[in-house]
Amino acid sequence: MNFETFEPAYEAILADFGFDRAADERARDVAAEIATPFPLNRLGDWRGETVAIVGAAPCLVEEPDEVETARDADAVVAASTAADALRERGVAVDCMVTDLDKNPDTAAELTREGVPVAAHAHGDNVPAVREWLPRFADEATLATTQAAPVGPVRNLGGFTDGDRAAFLADHVGAGRLVFPGWDFDDPDVNPMKARKLDWAARLLRWLECRRNERFAVLDGRREGLDDALAPILRGRDDR
Repeated sequence: MNFETFEPAYEAILADFGFDRAADERARDVAAEIATPFPLNRLGDWRGETVAIVGAAPCLVEEPDEVETARDADAVVAASTAADALRERGVAVDCMVTDLDKNPDTAAELTREGVPVAAHAHGDNVPAVREWLPRFADEATLATTQAAPVGPVRNLGGFTDGDRAAFLADHVGAGRLVFPGWDFDDPDVNPMKARKLDWAARLLRWLECRRNERFAVLDGRREGLDDALAPILRGRDDR
């Protein structure tokens, strides 16, 4: 996905949360000063493969089948602390997606091991970007933004760590996406996180339509998601 296609959704997210676009752009520019270009072929060839987009909901460790779904996949993209949970259970991670808010030390360690990490810069995390990106191995670091891309900083679509992981996998040609460790109705998250999960669901619905695929994680909620997306994306879903 290119930024021009994603931009209407980004603008709707800014309006819904009251986020400052200029702040996102400043964070992006800080990341651009630190990051180096990351050719996406460093992620590997996922064409035709099943890629697990692993969320960090409690069900990942509470329900054994969730980890096994990740273990059985051809490639694993872990959102935030899902990387720790998987590694503790012997599941290799092929890519981590993070905005550096919970376990940046894990992200830095992965890059030094040669595992790609998509490190996201946004308006609220400039101090973390300044502190942690220099600690990452350049060749394994993909800097991302939710604003327009600049220099080595890419925007492949998505908003939260989890749905950005799905958009990344789609962008590089993943054959099938599965979603262990996801819970859109997690009662333990705060109201802001609940709103972000709602947006993650909307964006995954958009992605499954673009892919002509059905994500089981969205079963039972598509009608409401379609209603929410329609006024934002009508006429703009061009590849």
